[in-house]
Amino acid sequence: MGGPQLYFFSVAGLRFQDVDPATTPTLYAWANSGVLAELTPSFPCVTSSVQASMWTGVPPRRHGIIGNGFFHRDRKEVAFWVARNEAIEAEQIWDMIPQASPGLTSAVWHAQNIKDARADYIVTPEPIHDPDGSMKLWCYSKPDGLYQQLVDQLGHFPLQHYWGPQANIESTQWILRGALWLAQTHAPNFHWIYLPHLDYAAQKFGPNSAEAKTALVALDQQLSTFRDAIESLGRAIRPQYMVAGEYALTDVHTAIFPNRLLRQAGLLRVEEKGGHEYLDLGRSAAFAMVDHQFAHVFIRDDRSKDIMKAKALFENEPGIDAVYAGQEREAVGLGHARSGDIILVTKDTHWLAYYWWLDDRAAPPFAHTVDIHSKPGYDPLELFFDPVTKSISLDTARIRGSHGVPATGSRHRTALISSVRTEAIEQGKIYRDTDVKSMVLKELTD
Repeated sequence: MGGPQLYFFSVAGLRFQDVDPATTPTLYAWANSGVLAELTPSFPCVTSSVQASMWTGVPPRRHGIIGNGFFHRDRKEVAFWVARNEAIEAEQIWDMIPQASPGLTSAVWHAQNIKDARADYIVTPEPIHDPDGSMKLWCYSKPDGLYQQLVDQLGHFPLQHYWGPQANIESTQWILRGALWLAQTHAPNFHWIYLPHLDYAAQKFGPNSAEAKTALVALDQQLSTFRDAIESLGRAIRPQYMVAGEYALTDVHTAIFPNRLLRQAGLLRVEEKGGHEYLDLGRSAAFAMVDHQFAHVFIRDDRSKDIMKAKALFENEPGIDAVYAGQEREAVGLGHARSGDIILVTKDTHWLAYYWWLDDRAAPPFAHTVDIHSKPGYDPLELFFDPVTKSISLDTARIRGSHGVPATGSRHRTALISSVRTEAIEQGKIYRDTDVKSMVLKELTD
């Protein structure tokens, strides 16, 4: 149980300007005693991609995590939020820690694409879906039995508070309590801890809203409680806390529907069943896998005429900032085999909805539910419950914040904090998410 104690918090939506003494006194104290810098996330600026960039030190075109989901061309299947660690095509922090300093151990909490990674301890949601449609709360854990120990101590991870209309601080609170328990019982040298709380209010009300500020206060209070508990353990070596914002959300006011545009252009086909319209990937010449403020557009058989037709279609669409096809995708770092034939990027005042139906009465049943695996795209409206229909809202005007566009200015950068002064981070410098891996390794092994 000896050696360094480094707690790394990967925080959804934490911006540089969010760190101030009135709203976030814990973060401010860490920054004031240590270092505060700006961090530029790699495009696409979404959780799965940015986490992989931090872990590997290389951008998406090399590690292969081109968004929060993938399209398997051979099976004509979209898969969101289900990839395992083998999907990451580069060496990661947990691969290198034992090489750099044998005996050091690592733990990862609620990260994406982490299952089966080489970290010593892992906990991340993995609910069990029964044949009758019911779901049992559960988490993947390593070593076997770790999650059951956590259940015995803390109860089940509150999945309903992690995502959906009931998402709130309780999920972040459970994650921190779990990390505290593991620190007390096994004392890993390095904890990577994902904290989702800032995402909820920022998407629902906007990143500059009063609700978003309240969320910052609540998150900071949880970090204060965690810090006090860790330091009460009285370890001989002073703990170090590092914090990195994964991306910065921007205020949005308009949704764009690329699949509706493709359908109206004759490139996307649907299948009607029981009065509902389902995406027909087998017969569609093109479809868009949307993810916040960007999308991968896949063209059947890579037909050049359809690529050019779709490209022209989106280039003329208000709210679309850039369209990259073929080799042009290299300009935004997505020249990877998993990428779509076309990459769409919105203006940062817009976001992309996956809908293909032209009348909400034809929406498939899963559109009205929290069903992250059935939808061929990210759906922020799962945060809203419509009391009239008693289901998830389809009103895209309700979304007030989003992220994902390339980080081209200060409003797209995030915060990077160390609670102690370190040669690994220079005050006031602007870093990239791909710098995080080397920073962590330096802190652990120097």
